[in-house]
Amino acid sequence: MGAALVMTSGFATAQSAPTMAAVPPVAAPAAAPSKPPPPPISESVVATVNDDLITSYDVIQRMRLLIVTSGIQPTEANLPDIQHEALRSLIDERLEMQDLREEGKTQKFNLIASDSEVDDELSDIARSNNTSSTQLLANLAAQGVGADTFRDQLRAEISWRGWIRGRYGQHLAVGDDQIKAFQKRLEAEAGKPQYQISEVFIDAVRAGGIAQAEQGATQLIGELQKGAPFAAVARQFSNSPSAANGGEVGWISTGEMAPKVDQALENLRPGQLSAPIPVKDGVYILLLKDRRAGGSTMVVNLKQAAIALPKAATDDQVAAARTKLEALRPKLSGCDNLAVEAAKVDGVISGDLGEAETKDLAPAFRDAAETLQVGQISAPIRTDAGLHLIALCAKHLGGAKQMTTDEIQNRLYGEELSMIAKRQLRDLRNTATIETR
Repeated sequence: MGAALVMTSGFATAQSAPTMAAVPPVAAPAAAPSKPPPPPISESVVATVNDDLITSYDVIQRMRLLIVTSGIQPTEANLPDIQHEALRSLIDERLEMQDLREEGKTQKFNLIASDSEVDDELSDIARSNNTSSTQLLANLAAQGVGADTFRDQLRAEISWRGWIRGRYGQHLAVGDDQIKAFQKRLEAEAGKPQYQISEVFIDAVRAGGIAQAEQGATQLIGELQKGAPFAAVARQFSNSPSAANGGEVGWISTGEMAPKVDQALENLRPGQLSAPIPVKDGVYILLLKDRRAGGSTMVVNLKQAAIALPKAATDDQVAAARTKLEALRPKLSGCDNLAVEAAKVDGVISGDLGEAETKDLAPAFRDAAETLQVGQISAPIRTDAGLHLIALCAKHLGGAKQMTTDEIQNRLYGEELSMIAKRQLRDLRNTATIETR
């Protein structure tokens, strides 16, 4: 089988699985375009989702699409799991499209992605695979996947993603308190060992139980060890929001995930896959990409407002300077206006001290930097060179790349949207009539 296509996705969702009907087995996709396409497949109804039918042809086509886009080699052992995933994804898409059509009627607005939007998505995927849309569809056709099968999947993804963002995204607000809490958690965890990971999470409810989830994870690990791309497998089979990014999680610290996950990570080397890791709600497969020791050195960014005083300055001179700085201090709002306000006071000079590790600072400055919060101003500090006010502009532990405010905001926003999409689909399932045959 050729290389897997790199797929895009909006939200990863995990839902309960219906009982699977018997579906005629699907043959492995053709290995080369020179082979003739498979013979027509006789259709039978496999499931009904409210009033929509899912046929055996639909399921087999989706199975072939999953195989091609994930890079998994089909075998008698893994075909039942691929069949399960194909039917589950088709049921989810039917529910999503039904909801979009009903909402469109209510709002008198078409919420279904247009052909041109699907064409644009298709072009983006083709470009990421260094090919054209025409060639991409031809390659799929050569492996038994109809163009409509791929386009229908893309249309559902685009439509559902757009609807969730349009309906809920504009009302979501990631507040400063959330960002500060996230930053504080990052600071607290920065001293712990850190791991850069990608994940596949198999939801136990969706798989039909923890044993089935563990069995599915074991089979996926076998495919990954044979060369199936991790990102492609995650996009098609993971039930975590990270599936939208090919399973990419980024850097995590000890304690962020379940204890069993921490234990597994301790025993992995960069580049290694974990064994299946069962947790409360499902089973993880982890790929450890890199690891590093937690930072132990505090790095600070400081500014100062100071009055020069010789070491032998009299008490009166020090007291006069202290009075000036104490009067200036309430006017300072962190680092933003320090230079402007300092320039208004005769004899006061300001300066940017830059970024430094606290261990490299003079003792008096170090004590202030370690106790101040970002944006706070110290009391006047006496040194041999003068009297100083220290403003703490930024603070983080060394050894770790710090997330910017925008990065944190985007991450929290995306997580909230993913959870909304997951709950919305769960509610649709709970109220739908789903029958399998």
